Amino acid sequence: MTEEEWFAATDPAVLFQRFPEAGTERKRRLFAVACCRLVSDWLVDRRSRDALVAIESFADGNLPLRELARVERRASTAARVIGGDPAEAVVCAVAESISDFWLTHVTDHVARSFGERDGPEWVDVRATQANILRDLFGNPFRLGMFDTAWRSDTAVSLAKHIYESRDYSAMPILADALQDAGCDHDDILNHCRNSEQVHVRGCWVVDLVLGKS
Repeated sequence: MTEEEWFAATDPAVLFQRFPEAGTERKRRLFAVACCRLVSDWLVDRRSRDALVAIESFADGNLPLRELARVERRASTAARVIGGDPAEAVVCAVAESISDFWLTHVTDHVARSFGERDGPEWVDVRATQANILRDLFGNPFRLGMFDTAWRSDTAVSLAKHIYESRDYSAMPILADALQDAGCDHDDILNHCRNSEQVHVRGCWVVDLVLGKS
């Protein structure tokens, strides 16, 4: 896969095939949650909704594994009671080991929530999932591009706000702060300023500013 193909891909499965086991455990957890949040309006059981919050907490090291197991049991019960692809997606996302197998099932369940396989709605949500993955993992062809000198107090404060509040409208402001701190890397600045880019918790630029991986 070339760099151009990485950015042109409209299906997350294509990206995972090129980079099997890509991303850290944390990034993969956050990708699963971000995909599930696409169907959050259809998660009618609170146990499913609570699971998404718990997975994010676990990804950031704020929830022990034994508690994640309890959350998984509750989400599985909710899926048995309610049924349907949205609830099943959450069960896959909260699996103890977030392997490619489980990520594939998460993306499939979410896509099927919108329409039949290969239908227009299914294709659209697969493209959204691919964009989410790129927002989290960045450009694998250009790694090691961040200078710690760009972590000004303003940039770090903005990044913390974005991460905690999910207020991605502040991304262009983060770009300005990074530029003021000396950042001249087009990939970073353009990612922040691209109005068509999907952003989720774990965005690779925000993570770089916060020192997360």
